[in-house]
Amino acid sequence: MKIGCPTEIKPQEFRVGMTPNAAREAVAHGHEVLIQAGAGKGAGFEDADYTAAGAAIIDTAEEVFATADMIVKVKEPQAVERKMLREGQVLFTYLHLAPDPEQTHDLIASGATCIAYETVTDANGGLPLLAPMSEVAGRLAPQVGAWTLQKANGGRGVLMGGVPGVGPARVLVIGGGVVGTHAARIAAGMGADVTVLDRSLPRLRYLDDVFGNAFNTGYSSAGLLAEHLAEADMVIGAVLIPGAEAPKLVTRAQLSDMKPGAALVDVAIDQGGCFETSRATTHADPIYEVDGVMHYCVANMPGAVARTSTIALGNATMPFMLSLADKGWRQACADDPHLLNGLNVHAGQLTYYAVGRALGIDVISPQKIVKG
Repeated sequence: MKIGCPTEIKPQEFRVGMTPNAAREAVAHGHEVLIQAGAGKGAGFEDADYTAAGAAIIDTAEEVFATADMIVKVKEPQAVERKMLREGQVLFTYLHLAPDPEQTHDLIASGATCIAYETVTDANGGLPLLAPMSEVAGRLAPQVGAWTLQKANGGRGVLMGGVPGVGPARVLVIGGGVVGTHAARIAAGMGADVTVLDRSLPRLRYLDDVFGNAFNTGYSSAGLLAEHLAEADMVIGAVLIPGAEAPKLVTRAQLSDMKPGAALVDVAIDQGGCFETSRATTHADPIYEVDGVMHYCVANMPGAVARTSTIALGNATMPFMLSLADKGWRQACADDPHLLNGLNVHAGQLTYYAVGRALGIDVISPQKIVKG
């Protein structure tokens, strides 16, 4: 199979879909790897690293898309890239379709087979291709939130850990999953007073057992959330419904109850955001203010630490990429129901129910697709 990896073109996106190590593995499996010139530079990988791994360097994205049987990326294809997809081609990348009807309709129209990292599952009910970036984004969230809190950026001017005689920042983390756990861990390590809210009692017990008194936990109810919002200096939105649009947990009306200059960090922005006032921003212009509250809503947070993120993502995606290349997408998905859960679009049909519900599009069962 010819596996193509174009340069990411989303603003301020420095990650790359394949590491040289992944390229080397694919070549060892007998596949041809096509890397667009300069694709890895933002993550610290030179073209020479890929040629040493046995890959071919291709000058343009157009040639990569025209030649490859499978396209491996990081972020969802941008409009110009979607026009280059073709029937029978496999796209393997993050998609986040539920809040993005334009992309969804374009992918359906392309006729391509589109497998989304964020809906591939594992035997433990986890999301193994989303988890690495969730870990990175979770660990980044308190860091970027602390920057947002600085007075020069419009924030309250509160130091996360305080100083002797001055209390620390109060940080509320909504959601105790992968993002929330890592965010709470880092925020607590910075000396903040941290509370995690979640609706899963088993998850709250897990957090208590593992982290003890490092941070507080609470069962997320409307009343408790409102109480903590009023006290928080920083709120980190870390909720996820796999493949679906994120629920809006903080309304605009509630911003008036928050402290002026408080910071909202919406890690769920890829799925539409969990704050009513959230809108996607970029690393070049990451924050904005609504009703006196600062919002940080960068849609590709892990791109800020591109090398760490690229290697972590490549470690997770490589076995699935090799399976798709070795067996072909249909057999690979037939053999692995967890990979099949990643199938979102095929040959002009939507195959993921949560996206169909969010966008009002008819869905065909992925099992029927695989069986032909």
